Amino acid sequence: MCGGKSVIDAEGLAIAPGFIDTHGHSEFTVIADPGQEGKLFQGITTEINGNCGLSAAPLYGDYLSHRMEDLREYDIPYRWNSLNEFFEILEEIKPALNFATLVGHGNIRGSVMGFRSGKPSEKELKEMKRLLEEALLEGAIGLSSGLIYPPGIYSDTDELIELTEYGIRISKPYRPFIYASHMRSESDNLIEALEEVIEIAKRSGSPVHISHLKTAGRNNWNKIDRVLEIIHRAKDHGLTVSADRYPYTASSTDLDSVLPAWVFEGGKEEELKRLRTKSKELKKYLSTISPDEIVISSVENPENKWMEGKSLKEISINVKKEIPEVIIDILIEENLRVGAIFHSMSEDNLQRFLKEPYMTVGTDSSSRSFGGPTRKGKPHPRGFGSMPRFIGLYCRQIGLFSLEQAIMKITSLPAKIFGIKDRGIIKTGAFADLVIFDPEKIIDRADFNNPFLKPEGIHYVFINGLPAIWKGEPTLIRNGRVLRSGG
Repeated sequence: MCGGKSVIDAEGLAIAPGFIDTHGHSEFTVIADPGQEGKLFQGITTEINGNCGLSAAPLYGDYLSHRMEDLREYDIPYRWNSLNEFFEILEEIKPALNFATLVGHGNIRGSVMGFRSGKPSEKELKEMKRLLEEALLEGAIGLSSGLIYPPGIYSDTDELIELTEYGIRISKPYRPFIYASHMRSESDNLIEALEEVIEIAKRSGSPVHISHLKTAGRNNWNKIDRVLEIIHRAKDHGLTVSADRYPYTASSTDLDSVLPAWVFEGGKEEELKRLRTKSKELKKYLSTISPDEIVISSVENPENKWMEGKSLKEISINVKKEIPEVIIDILIEENLRVGAIFHSMSEDNLQRFLKEPYMTVGTDSSSRSFGGPTRKGKPHPRGFGSMPRFIGLYCRQIGLFSLEQAIMKITSLPAKIFGIKDRGIIKTGAFADLVIFDPEKIIDRADFNNPFLKPEGIHYVFINGLPAIWKGEPTLIRNGRVLRSGG
């Protein structure tokens, strides 16, 4: 018997620490809808945000103007510049989940240099370090980069090493620090991109974390042996390397990620100008795209809503245009705000990655809900099903690892990697983030046609000691906390 007000009959159920999403993108959606149902119903209690070089702050200059569209999309009334100001807003609105964050290299470079290519001057680099230091002292747990996106795409290895070295120096010995990277390539130049991350770890002395590790594109599937060899060798030499992955063979990002780097230089308006020229060079580059593998997931123009859920090939047939023209026209009509899903990965390779002992699970998704302002388009189902799918499909059905190993990968391992104290474990004195689920029934239901579906098998979720899910239903109690510097 216990002294609490309620007793849960958990016979036949499993009790685990709250799941930690190692790759979140909820900086803006959490403010638009702090209920965060899509992740809450997966048993996620803590998110690591600020990934791929994109964080809530700092927001200054051209980069602030660039991100204003995200705020307008969700009718967010708040404005901020620093991470501390953003955290104060979070504490005011009381999110459902615990929120930890990296600081984005894209934010730092964009706030200082805008979307200009080339090396920073000595003065600019000094200012970038100042913004990094400010974010770390205000509570960021590390630095992230997104090296396929502007402005991160214009940085070189030396710049990333210098900032990472500085971050380590500022953080030691009181705060956690990690460098997380969406690498320069996950396909044709995958090996070179991975070697750059390892070089950054070696020269800076920082732990490194590889975002959504994959071998994208059929002609790159055979690179997995080399990828694993490079990581194992780095770890054997004493480097600290970890990674995350969502349990799906399709990725998702902005459609304009298929464009060559030179199109982005100078920012959004310059990018649109270059698209409008429809140059032979650009069309030739886009003619190599596999149109049946790319599906449009979100647009804003009501006249284009019919495209959501359809492949570029299907759209091409419908509008009677060649693929390069289709891509260019959609981007122009939608003012670049087009989400897409890319079906380009190997199931065998996914399973090999998931089995790696340093591999965690991240949704690579913003938090959304089943109604309200964040229910838009046909987003990737990973935002609604990653954790139940990981346990139900890859652990229970396929048997890649034991249930204990699966839970460790989404609780104590990510807490250790990102320096999140007293979470990811069940013990006296730790925070009461808990999930109670049926290990024989837990499974995802969301799919690419119907992403807004709740998973099965999760009965209770507690966050900081209060119930967020009770007998499978939301309590509407929002008890998440801002985890400054992993605390």
